[in-house]
Amino acid sequence: MSSENACERQSDSSDGLVPAAEYVRMSTDHQRYSTTNQSEAIHSYAASHGLAVVRTYTDDGKSGLDIGGRDALRRLLEDVQSGRANFRVILVYDISRWGRFQNADEAAHYEYLCTKAGIRVIYCAEPFENDGSSLATIVKNVKRAMAGEYSRELSTKVFAGQCRLVRLGFHQGGSAGYGLRRVLLNEHRASKGELGFGEHKSIQTDRVVLAPGPQGEIDTVQRIYRDFVDLGMNEREIANALNAEGLSTDMARPWTRGTVHQVLTNEKYVGNNLYNRTSTKLRRRTVRNAPEHWIRCEGAFQGIVSVSLFQRVREIVEQRSRRLDDAQMLAMLRTLLDRAGALSGLIIDEQDDMPSSTAYQNRFGGLVRVYELIGYTPERDYRYLAINRALRAWHPQVLAEIVERFEGVGAEVKRDAGTDLLTINDEWTASVVVARCQATAAGSLRWKVRFDTVLSPDVTLAVRMDRSNSLAKDYYLIPRLDTGAWPRRLGEDNSAIIDSYRFETLDVLGKLAERVSLKEVA
Repeated sequence: MSSENACERQSDSSDGLVPAAEYVRMSTDHQRYSTTNQSEAIHSYAASHGLAVVRTYTDDGKSGLDIGGRDALRRLLEDVQSGRANFRVILVYDISRWGRFQNADEAAHYEYLCTKAGIRVIYCAEPFENDGSSLATIVKNVKRAMAGEYSRELSTKVFAGQCRLVRLGFHQGGSAGYGLRRVLLNEHRASKGELGFGEHKSIQTDRVVLAPGPQGEIDTVQRIYRDFVDLGMNEREIANALNAEGLSTDMARPWTRGTVHQVLTNEKYVGNNLYNRTSTKLRRRTVRNAPEHWIRCEGAFQGIVSVSLFQRVREIVEQRSRRLDDAQMLAMLRTLLDRAGALSGLIIDEQDDMPSSTAYQNRFGGLVRVYELIGYTPERDYRYLAINRALRAWHPQVLAEIVERFEGVGAEVKRDAGTDLLTINDEWTASVVVARCQATAAGSLRWKVRFDTVLSPDVTLAVRMDRSNSLAKDYYLIPRLDTGAWPRRLGEDNSAIIDSYRFETLDVLGKLAERVSLKEVA
């Protein structure tokens, strides 16, 4: 797998010009920053300064808030640090195209990695010379802070606009939910048709509203309410009945106690718009907001359940917890935390023997507040910490086994005591990384391989752990050439290209030591 893609191109410098690479990025904030416009300005600058652009790195449609999704910038830094760069200068349109990092030091760090490798970064449209002087350093830091502040101000303005649209009855983000559909309206509020799953509006003046979905789904939602109120069935019994009839949720999954409870307690089924129940601003952690901070519009669209029936359900849900005092409810939540290791609204709603998350919110003023009362911080995953401690203890064992496998075929292995970098036959280097198994909210498994870009080994041996994070599941041998284009996360099923790097056991190491030379992996 090569690190080249359609967003990179190379050419050779000629006529004694200094070879340069250009980095261009565009998110969605302004058309004048299009990658084409940036590239034209950069080439004009290069032509007047004795430079020749020999390579292009493009992040098109990528946010500048962090480096996570910016594959081209990561490849650029990898090429610079690995010594593969065939250029001596990096040209960027301006500081904001390098990134709108919320911490100005992060932008400075990535530039420092380039200058440390002897490659200068030039911002073509900036009114100062990036020559390392005190003045340039001061101006750059101010500009970096301004770039980050622009994103913060834009986030505030966008949020205010979204709140205004919600109050006007328009839907903002997220799927419609079972029994409802998203309908696209033009600027005159005339319907342009229904939006399918994953479809979005393409014209800025268009708006999206919720509307009743297919009659079959409407009938199922109304039946859920009737079974709960009239027949006294609980959420688990209703879910079992729906599954027995072969009915599935809007996500094509079986019904659970939690998904039934969400249908019974979400105000959108009476036609109310609710927004800002959770916040995720500037790529930070998701925060659950207190009800007083929610943005609402009552009667925004035609509901499929009567207000009186919805209120009756709410009374039943609240009544289930009224017999418990505050201390009893908190004790039950502590017991659940001890058993599950983490808490969320869905985890609480899946329990048959305790009040729902809605009951906790109504009693204590929100889940964040009740978490504080039992000493639980949602941002901390204590299982994550315990697993990491176990993996750190396990790492020396797998490293010793790998060394033993190499030496078993006569290879000479030198191990750096400080970094654990392995040097085989004084010819090439290998690094061993352990990829922890993580389960998503939907139950699927994911692994993230963290490459050691500082050591820049010729080969990375990634050990993928099993579901319990106690045993090795399989192994991936990844040459340095391919680390830049490696996917951010591995799934349970990956592409044939990715699987070509996969091995069930460490037996392959013997052949690797015998056959692989530095020339083949560098």
